[in-house]
Amino acid sequence: MLKSQTKTIFDVETIRKDFPILQRKVHGQPLVYLDNAATSQKPMQVIDAIDFYYKNYNANVHRSIHQLGEEATAKFEEAHEKIADFINADSHQNIILTKNTTESLNLAAYSLTAGLKNGDEIVISQMEHHSNFVPWQQLAKLRGLNLKFIKIDEEGKLDEESIKENITKRTKIVSLTHVSNVLGTINPVEEITKIAHENNAVMVVDGAQATPHMPVDVKKLDADFYAFSGHKMLGPTGIGVLYGRKELLQKMQPFLYGGEMIKEVRFDGTQFNELPWKFEAGTPNIIEGIGLGTAIDYLNKIGMKQIHERDKELVAYAIERLKEIEGIAIYGPKERGAVVSFNVHGVHAHDVSQILDSEGVAIRAGHHCCMPLMGVLGVTATARASFYLYNTEQEIDTFINAVHKVKKVFGV
Repeated sequence: MLKSQTKTIFDVETIRKDFPILQRKVHGQPLVYLDNAATSQKPMQVIDAIDFYYKNYNANVHRSIHQLGEEATAKFEEAHEKIADFINADSHQNIILTKNTTESLNLAAYSLTAGLKNGDEIVISQMEHHSNFVPWQQLAKLRGLNLKFIKIDEEGKLDEESIKENITKRTKIVSLTHVSNVLGTINPVEEITKIAHENNAVMVVDGAQATPHMPVDVKKLDADFYAFSGHKMLGPTGIGVLYGRKELLQKMQPFLYGGEMIKEVRFDGTQFNELPWKFEAGTPNIIEGIGLGTAIDYLNKIGMKQIHERDKELVAYAIERLKEIEGIAIYGPKERGAVVSFNVHGVHAHDVSQILDSEGVAIRAGHHCCMPLMGVLGVTATARASFYLYNTEQEIDTFINAVHKVKKVFGV
């Protein structure tokens, strides 16, 4: 067995104590949770913040002038500020809270395509998650737009020539993932944004797999829109974020209509609320927003640079160990995010996942909401191990031992 040559840059064992679910067992085995690209586990700090809200100041926001309502409003608006600071946005007015990355991207897609003309072009890539694929595909069909795809190369990176060929003066919107949830590819968003802007196109980024794992600076990236989810970064489910450039948000029509997003309603018309409330119709996801703010506090205390470095340690070690095993195909480039997709020759990914589960190891298997990408890779599915700040090299060793068991069970 290989000994890890990496050096932990923060106290993983102390961090693990904050996550009660990591103490449980699965099928009689200690839980090894390697499905973080799907959702992360939650520390007690976030769980306690949610519990405290419901026990002490549960109330609706913005409309109530009683004490509970004022406390809830203050905490909810504070969450917007924390999120803005976390990604280096100008203010809370740039931060729209949704229920997940999918809703954030749909909001951007519906509102941005509303003013496009027949024949205008949208550019995405072959590696996109369905959340950043299907909305553009369906709206292109609905509104007579042309949808184009940047190809990936053999390593799993965006092909440079394909980028130049597809983003042209006819392009109105470019929408790309920052980090692939299958390949782990970290795309050069800053450089592609520059190309998009040189062609007067709007740049939208799916940051679901980037924001939990690395420092994100929307000013440096210069993207016009940036979407991500709270549940992948230690926060609760049901909370997503859409960062938007203020001048664009002010011009865009709301995606949802109703209460909260209005300033004045008359029989002959409606005046919309100021940003970001213009895009947050109805009673918002109050505690989810507060929970995400608490998760951001936790991540900031550790440091996103440190988390990113730790991810690189874990991924490098996992790939090193996987390469020891004969008959393993690994997908994606050498430099990557906290994701390793692989297949065991002669064994379906679902069977791999099931055997690993019997050993207490939780991974994901399937097309990972990237069916077009699976076609490009020439496979129907992959097994995927994904890592986060509470994972250890010892857990990876357990994972590797479980993969050996897969080969033994299936005789491959």
